[in-house]
Amino acid sequence: MALPREPRQKMINIMYLVLTAILALNVSAEVIEAFKTVDKSLQGSNANLTTANAVLYKSLDDKMKDDQYKAQAAIWQPKAVLSKQHSDEVIKYIEDLKLQLMQAAGLKEDGSFKEDNLDASTRLFETGGKGDELKAKLEDYKKKMLAIDSSFPARFSTNFPVNTDPVPSKEGGTKNFTTGYFHMTPTVAALTMLSKFQNNVKNAENTISSYIHSKIGAVEFVYDQFAAVVGQSSNYVMPGEKVTITAGVGAYSTAAQPQITIGGAPVPVNADGVAIKEFNADGGGERSIPVNVTYTKPDGTKETKTFPIKYTVGTPGGAAVMLDKMNVFYIGVDNPITIGSPTGWDKTTVSITGGTISGTGSKRVVKVSAIGAASITVTADGKPSKFDFRIKRIPDPIIKVGPSSGGRMQAVVFRSQQFVRADLENFDFEAKFSVTGGTVYFMNPGDRNVKQISLTSGSLAGAAEYMRTLAPGSTVIFDNIRVVGPDGQPRTIQNPPGFSLF
Repeated sequence: MALPREPRQKMINIMYLVLTAILALNVSAEVIEAFKTVDKSLQGSNANLTTANAVLYKSLDDKMKDDQYKAQAAIWQPKAVLSKQHSDEVIKYIEDLKLQLMQAAGLKEDGSFKEDNLDASTRLFETGGKGDELKAKLEDYKKKMLAIDSSFPARFSTNFPVNTDPVPSKEGGTKNFTTGYFHMTPTVAALTMLSKFQNNVKNAENTISSYIHSKIGAVEFVYDQFAAVVGQSSNYVMPGEKVTITAGVGAYSTAAQPQITIGGAPVPVNADGVAIKEFNADGGGERSIPVNVTYTKPDGTKETKTFPIKYTVGTPGGAAVMLDKMNVFYIGVDNPITIGSPTGWDKTTVSITGGTISGTGSKRVVKVSAIGAASITVTADGKPSKFDFRIKRIPDPIIKVGPSSGGRMQAVVFRSQQFVRADLENFDFEAKFSVTGGTVYFMNPGDRNVKQISLTSGSLAGAAEYMRTLAPGSTVIFDNIRVVGPDGQPRTIQNPPGFSLF
């Protein structure tokens, strides 16, 4: 179809073609996530096959030391070693291809890359020739594996897990290996294909090794790793809802003889080796129940594992009580708070203005630094609730010498004192003050001269000369006493004490 001559219509048609091309190249997030899920599953399968193969190889090594089997094992065990060597070489080669592919897709230091890139796989496998190279490697691997023993071709050639057959095309017919798997394929899809080939190799290795082992004897599986397993039905409940705790031993065997206690009470195990305890949640806030699992290991020794099962009992929403006159945060100390949320903490966020907040769950700590106001916002399941607080300084401490804060004191008791201190009394927080300076006046009966001493700390050592002269009838006055509290701010105490000695 000829392009229209009108410039405006030409531009519209060109923009339509460009948009169509962009839409054709766009790879949806759902498709990307689907490939990532498949790739994760393949890698999990590869890990399981690796473990299964390791059991086979260990059993073969053990049979080499067993007089009953070592003659046969001497023939077949080296064949299994050769199978592992061939497989490891191909697995590593494919792993290197994965790295090259991610680098071609813009691999960054944090491990991220362009997962939906459609060009990287084409450049690496088609233009760069890695597709034909991979195909040749897989075909050579199949040839080497079948050549390990003369009986293998007849047994495995028709159902060998690794093949490089042409790929069926949706238009009908087939595509060659490289085009079918890697032409204009998103990077994450190409990585999934490479994991598939690794899985094929692992399956082939397992198939060959299992057959080799069967020529000597069956695998003797021995549970040499035990793990206590504990689970719970929920970590967030409302009052009256049931909590179910399940405890047992992984790789369970009746010989393990598990003994389980939940919350200090023994719970019998069922036919599956699992202990189940149900109870109703009560109260509110965070809870913890100890679960002890004792079992017998294969060597006959006992082992005990302890698990603290933690859960949170929610507070029904719809009602709250606030003490307006007592909603105060104090400067310089940790202000502990308890936060209730009508939903689980995975659906709750907590923020603060006018200070900082730390901790997790319902138990938090607030710190503030300046007189004024602060507010905490609790957003539960998308619904915010704001709570306002005042910020105040810690009250002034009381200046004391010995047991007294002023007034009458025996002269003999006062003379024995070595310090003047600042005590914070009747305050809910543990806060300490230090005396940093002040003035002390000494007046003795019959002596019209008033003695004066300046303090640079709470020590009275500098006044020892005058302290010794004190007698009944003497007067001691403290003035301009300066202290520093947890907030680090100096303050001068009003109306410091005076003492009349008798």
